[in-house]
Amino acid sequence: MTTILEQVKAEDTYQINGKTFISRLLVGTGKYASNELMAQCLEASGTQIVTVALRRVNLENKGEKTLLDYINPKKYTLLPNTAGCYSAEEAIRVAHLARATGISDFVKLEVLYDEKTLLPDPLATLEATKVLVKEGFTVMTYTSDDPVMAQKLEQAGAHAVMPAGSPIGSGQGVLNPNNIRIILEKLKCPVLIDAGVGSASDVAVAMELGVVAVLLNTAIAHAKDPLRMGHAMRQACEAGRLSYLAGRIPKKLYAQASTPSKDF
Repeated sequence: MTTILEQVKAEDTYQINGKTFISRLLVGTGKYASNELMAQCLEASGTQIVTVALRRVNLENKGEKTLLDYINPKKYTLLPNTAGCYSAEEAIRVAHLARATGISDFVKLEVLYDEKTLLPDPLATLEATKVLVKEGFTVMTYTSDDPVMAQKLEQAGAHAVMPAGSPIGSGQGVLNPNNIRIILEKLKCPVLIDAGVGSASDVAVAMELGVVAVLLNTAIAHAKDPLRMGHAMRQACEAGRLSYLAGRIPKKLYAQASTPSKDF
């Protein structure tokens, strides 16, 4: 018998370029102690979309096991990642490599500016988005939390815009929720939080803002117990989404009794 929770989750779907998803947690594959642990954590997280940095996949030695051998393509939608690219040209080339090897037409587009901050290069990111959209890719673009740039990326055809909650791998959570709210107000395409979350509570906070999903990697891979954290992130994502749908009570300065006054 289907529970109320299962029914709500099954009906609460979202789409990226026409493809429907139920899980609102996207999980990366980097930084794990082993590929076996990575596979276990993906399962624990309940994710349906898995990001893969092509720089970490050995596509040349056909006889050797690669990261992709630990990810079931029938279970997960692979999201090739242009992580480590510092120019539009380089990111476009990596996306084409993913397509040529049959991995996916989906791409998580990252064009970084420098190695210390790992902040996106806005001009190069916008340029690469325009090119890849024209070439038929499903482009999910990583960006800063700048509402203006988010709008420009949507206008360029991005199928999803993914502002950072905070710098990549920093674990600081969502530092500027007001900008995320503005982005959500302005954009019609799916908006995801990408990068910066460190704990389950960070994921819940992000989901309560109303984003369609959260993408993370380091928060699970570098946790003291990655497998437990995978489970925690899954439950936090679901709780945050349900809380957003339920609608929180208004914040008030003074107390308000929950029991009506009555004379005895």
